[in-house]
Amino acid sequence: MDSQTGKMLIFAGIAIALIGAVVYLAGDKLSWFGRLPGDLRIEKGNFRFYFPVTSLVLVSLLLNLLIFFVKRFLN
Repeated sequence: MDSQTGKMLIFAGIAIALIGAVVYLAGDKLSWFGRLPGDLRIEKGNFRFYFPVTSLVLVSLLLNLLIFFVKRFLN
């Protein structure tokens, strides 16, 4: 392993800790997440199907931006 991999692991750990702190401290204010327009929810009788399409796209965009900025500032 080189030093670049070590830096990436440190930044990933910091990012995970920050996300955990936000969810812990502001969890009640994030109740809208998972109920965005475009999230599929089907409930019939005792059957429930839930697929958060829009929420997954939002998470993907945020992670891609985070990775972009980390790579940009590490080089």
